[in-house]
Amino acid sequence: MKAAILRKPGTPLAVETAPDPKPGRGEVLIRVRACGVCHTDLHIVAGDWPVSRLPLIPGHEVVGEVVVSSGGVTGFRPGDRAGVSWIYSTCGHCEFCTSDRERFCPKFVSTGYMVDGGFAEYIKAPASHVVPVPAELGFAEAAPLYCAGLTAYRAIKTSGLRVGETVAVWGVGGLGQCAIQIARAMGARVIAVDLGPAKLELARELGAELAVNAAEQNAGAAIAALGEVHAAVNFAPRAEAVAHCFDALRPCGSMVLVGLPPGNFMLPITGSVRKGIRVLTCAVGSRQDLREVLALAAAGKIRTKVETARLKDINEVLARLSAGRVPGRAVLELP
Repeated sequence: MKAAILRKPGTPLAVETAPDPKPGRGEVLIRVRACGVCHTDLHIVAGDWPVSRLPLIPGHEVVGEVVVSSGGVTGFRPGDRAGVSWIYSTCGHCEFCTSDRERFCPKFVSTGYMVDGGFAEYIKAPASHVVPVPAELGFAEAAPLYCAGLTAYRAIKTSGLRVGETVAVWGVGGLGQCAIQIARAMGARVIAVDLGPAKLELARELGAELAVNAAEQNAGAAIAALGEVHAAVNFAPRAEAVAHCFDALRPCGSMVLVGLPPGNFMLPITGSVRKGIRVLTCAVGSRQDLREVLALAAAGKIRTKVETARLKDINEVLARLSAGRVPGRAVLELP
């Protein structure tokens, strides 16, 4: 098969021929039709994250068609549409797996980081952790939901947001775009915050009632002056964004950190206690979260803004992602 292979962190991926994966008992072989390109992939390829194995095929927003279903597999047959997320496998029975927190499983294995991922024509994966792709979704639009949509959905759920409440979403990239639509689908009001007029206009199109340009004003103070929010979800990796999220919250509000600035940052401890603020974090959701966000998309509640490319163009895509020139999500389409 053709695959984009990381041989040395900090160097371009090599698009070349690699052995076809051989599924073992309980695994399926999937012919990849589309794979999203995530900032996590960028960190892995650049060497920002330590890689435990080389060579490595990155990619963890993987969707395609089952071509082989090995012994011990139930629920999937050749021809079925299926996808693999960041969660490649877990033990399935520890305290975290049995309480909707499988990301913290001590035997957690991540796709495209600890095992080969989806920047290839084929991927094998445990059938237990493969999630079907709804028939209503095309492969290119479904792929980003397996990470970006999943993470945004989990972040909104983590916030505890209720129907009729207001959430401020910091950062209108691929994850923020999903979060705006998810919050609207859940019956919440949305305020979007970003630095660029084009992204703020897109946020309005996606359902944000108010869009605040953080390049022109202190967004936290501006939102607080208009009426504080019940939840703030931060996808922007900037320390000032975290501080402004805090400022925008009403008493007993929740702040969910997804985008994190480098190094450490400060939050007012006294203010946190006085206002009863909850500071929460979110990295990725569970398989059940993924099924739920896919159902929302299948019902037309979420649409992903994607631009597509071919496997041979992966290094160009990563360069554009690094430069901030991908307005939504980039997706590799494979024939």
